[in-house]
Amino acid sequence: MKAIVFERHGPPDALKYIEVPQPAIKPNEVLVRVKACALNHLDIWVRLGLPGVPIPLPHIPGSDVAGEIAQVGSEVTSVRVGQKVVLAPGVTCGKCPACVSGLDNRCRHFTNLGYMIDGGCAEFVRVPEVNCLPYPENLSFEEAAAVPLVFQTAWHMLVGRAQLQPGEDVLILGASSGVGSAAIQIAKFFGARVIATAGTDEKLQKAKRLGADHGINHKSQKIREEVRRITNKRGVDVVFEHVGTATWDESIASLAPSGRLVTCGATTGFDARIDLRFLFSRQLSLLGSYMGTKSELHTVLKLVAAGRLKPIVDRVFPLAQAAAAHAYLESSSQFGKVVLRV
Repeated sequence: MKAIVFERHGPPDALKYIEVPQPAIKPNEVLVRVKACALNHLDIWVRLGLPGVPIPLPHIPGSDVAGEIAQVGSEVTSVRVGQKVVLAPGVTCGKCPACVSGLDNRCRHFTNLGYMIDGGCAEFVRVPEVNCLPYPENLSFEEAAAVPLVFQTAWHMLVGRAQLQPGEDVLILGASSGVGSAAIQIAKFFGARVIATAGTDEKLQKAKRLGADHGINHKSQKIREEVRRITNKRGVDVVFEHVGTATWDESIASLAPSGRLVTCGATTGFDARIDLRFLFSRQLSLLGSYMGTKSELHTVLKLVAAGRLKPIVDRVFPLAQAAAAHAYLESSSQFGKVVLRV
């Protein structure tokens, strides 16, 4: 089969479009014919290499997959050959206390497709049967591939961790990212007032079309000052943070008393600091969030199928042009998801 493979960490040109063996499946696994695979910043970090994380080489990246079942293992009963599926990106042991209690994102063996195991930037990918989820028939394969990781992550952040309530004010950093565009829709679904940030006025207009009530251009405006202006000096109830050190101070300063900051990433750096006196005197909450559960992804897919949430696809590249797609994602030019068509 054809696949995108890198044998060394490095820039986008480390990605090669080559012939590799088709995966062999175990009795509880399925082989999926990939139709589309969406990119995430995780793909960039894996390609570049993460300190202390021994990514197996050679490696096939790609966490977000939509496709059709090509082959099923002898123990598989819930899906059939030819069935269209969306894949849950998180692969777990399935038998530890976290997994059996439905908190599979807490599994000690948790990994993503394309992270510590081969992913979906290929003509075929193998996954456990349990990772096959219902396909939203109102979406193209490219749109379906743009759903799982970002919507699951945003839902877990806002609903599972921050426990967002109707009428609350939410600051969403990086509105043009896949997770940011998902978070805007989820926050509006729950009746929140959304303040979104982006680096251009064009992106802010797109964020408003998604439902954002206010926009802040972080290149020309001070985030904390605009938040105070919009909220009549109160601040926001929830900050949706995934940028890292570049926005951390602004995010903390934008919180209202008893506000909650929830974070899932550190794209611009991880060495964030906070004045503990500010933390305890204002009774703030700092919440870490990692991926989400399969149960949450099932809920998201029901809402997507009903048209209540919509994946945003910015641009589609053919699989062979994965290097160009990575470079485009790194340029931060997109609004929404960058997808590879297989």
